[in-house]
Amino acid sequence: MLTRFLIYGLVGLLAEILWTGAHSLIKRDFTLKSETSVWMFFIYGSVILFEPLIHLTQTFPLLLRGTIYALCIFTIEYLTGFLMKKLNICPWDYSNAKFNINGIIRLDYAPAWFVLGLSFEFIYIQIL
Repeated sequence: MLTRFLIYGLVGLLAEILWTGAHSLIKRDFTLKSETSVWMFFIYGSVILFEPLIHLTQTFPLLLRGTIYALCIFTIEYLTGFLMKKLNICPWDYSNAKFNINGIIRLDYAPAWFVLGLSFEFIYIQIL
């Protein structure tokens, strides 16, 4: 269980580094600087809590599974972001984004969470 937590945490951090690096490129910052927080390792590692969901949804169509995973990731992001904002340790603030909810989640990130959720499913089923 600890090994899977570590893998999810590291995969999530890598995805975040690539995502924020891509945003640097979009802003024409060719240094491709990325940004993350050590807190994110623990948040991504919490994907382990959704492993039973993977078993329950294995026979569902891909579109439905990806949507369910995206909703789960939004839920984790909102709950952890809400708590971290209360503690003044939240490393992200989406207040200026067009489709934000309380500055904690961005609905326009749904496609990214869809893909990441299916990636975690693949890692769990095929690798772990």
